[in-house]
Amino acid sequence: MLDKGSLVLVAMTARVKDTGEVIETTIVEDAKKLGVYDESRKYEPRLVAVGENWVLKGVDEALAKAEIGKKITVEVPPEKAFGARDPEKVRRIPLRKFGDKADEMAVGDEVDVDNRIGLVRFIGSGRAQVDFNHRYAGKVLVYDLKPEKELTTSNEKIVALIRRRLPVEAEKISLDVKDGEVTVKLPQEAYLAEGLQIIKRAASTDIFKHVGEISKVNFIETYESPKPKETEKPAAEKPAKAKKEVEEKKAAPEAEKAPAKETAKKALARKKAASTAAKPE
Repeated sequence: MLDKGSLVLVAMTARVKDTGEVIETTIVEDAKKLGVYDESRKYEPRLVAVGENWVLKGVDEALAKAEIGKKITVEVPPEKAFGARDPEKVRRIPLRKFGDKADEMAVGDEVDVDNRIGLVRFIGSGRAQVDFNHRYAGKVLVYDLKPEKELTTSNEKIVALIRRRLPVEAEKISLDVKDGEVTVKLPQEAYLAEGLQIIKRAASTDIFKHVGEISKVNFIETYESPKPKETEKPAAEKPAKAKKEVEEKKAAPEAEKAPAKETAKKALARKKAASTAAKPE
């Protein structure tokens, strides 16, 4: 039995009973087996606050009676899922109302009419029959559920509640919990998330409700200036360079002596020439 308000990580796969259509799954093996695998998403257990209406009523009731680590299968009737079908929510709408999109519309498409999402059931005689019931209204659903872990520490609860609102890796969230206050440092990749301020406010509300000891939440955003990387020469080049510098220093004194010797020879030759010219005949 799981207490009301318990934060639990739940692995689940849901299908329509009559057709076998997959509604959702958090299990990668099930996704591949059922042909709905999406490599762009991450498959992991979902965070559920038991009894808090985070999932369908029928699923919530089943989790309250479940045990950690034990898999259960539950049938969820329409009244505890997406409700019964209401015939009054099915309307016939002139195709001209859809404008240029009318030519592309097909049976089974979802359309937005006056800010209401509906499903196209039939097209003919210049009209479209649009069903504004939920896609799974009137359907019995089958859920395979396995509560994998109940979160008990403040840190794991806080991280999970933040990730419920903001899709970032758990190890990239830094926490400092002290004296009823938590300071949260998010990775820079999260700073550009749409509606970040609303997300932080909602996450804070969740934390206050489910982590009783916390009365204050601080979110820290740190921006660092990008520094160009310095390119170091390979270590093997350094001895060669040093050797070259030593050789150049040794050669310098010799180069300085050569002009001096040449100048002395020229001076001696001039002196002999002058002495010969001064002798009487």
